[in-house]
Amino acid sequence: MRIVFAGTPDFAAQHLQQLLDESHQVVGVYTQPDRPAGRGKKPQPSAVKKLALEHQLPVYQPESLKSDEDQAALAELKPDVMVVVAYGLLLPQAVLDIPAKGCLNVHGSLLPRWRGAAPIQRAIWAGDLESGVCIMQMEAGLDTGPVLHEERCAITPDETSASLYHKLESLGPKALIKVLKDLDGYQSQAKPQSDANATYAKKLTKQEGKIDWTQPAAFIERCVRAFNPWPMSWCQSEHLKAGQNTLKIHAAELIQGASSKGPGTIINSTHEGIDVVTGDGILRITQAQMPGKKAQPASTLVNGYSNVFSPGLELQ
Repeated sequence: MRIVFAGTPDFAAQHLQQLLDESHQVVGVYTQPDRPAGRGKKPQPSAVKKLALEHQLPVYQPESLKSDEDQAALAELKPDVMVVVAYGLLLPQAVLDIPAKGCLNVHGSLLPRWRGAAPIQRAIWAGDLESGVCIMQMEAGLDTGPVLHEERCAITPDETSASLYHKLESLGPKALIKVLKDLDGYQSQAKPQSDANATYAKKLTKQEGKIDWTQPAAFIERCVRAFNPWPMSWCQSEHLKAGQNTLKIHAAELIQGASSKGPGTIINSTHEGIDVVTGDGILRITQAQMPGKKAQPASTLVNGYSNVFSPGLELQ
């Protein structure tokens, strides 16, 4: 089949690489326009664009696919199917209708659970025990199309967004190839989604990473894992300089115990961790990052920053 691929980040590039390894006929690649990145804020190509250029594939980077001109350019490629993986643009119905067999999307959740932009993070954030990838026949709605195939994986108690990302990065390309080998068969048995069971994985923000110590320790611990590596869970200390008082929490664990102290109060600091009172239970910080520093284990933090992590002090 003639395949047009649309995607942007490294997760998408892994799927494009699998298509190329399987000798599929990729006739065009769509990706987001180059965006400013790095210290110099110079426009940088996406991971998908880099891979496409390495293989001399034609690359298209429209700001949207709403114009007649951009839709005509896609139609000229005469695609049998369009594969979409973390592209970052909504496709209008006119685009969905161009490929002979429609558009397929690889989505990092078990639809209809976690439609939207951040399914990997939201699954951990909510305490789900399972995740996976779905190959979906795309419709005009946001991740609403019928599911052709799914692959599942467990979410372990120490799972971070980074580790779950790598699991799905392995599952997704294999699932895609399986479906493409018998696309007509999978399309004939596609399962409609239940809107009643749908949940929405809204995009993460830096502000959402701010720890609310009045929340239960179990929830905060999930946030620490869900927001690693971005936006990271963070809190503040009044014992650091104004403007440089933000601490990023890289790892934490639940411990047995209770305290009459207020939420955010440090009740114990040892080489094993920094124990903080929450709205329900005690959270032990085992790894954190001071302003302008790399992430450090609790043993280093306790020794080097007693002005911040001593028992009786508070985190905000």
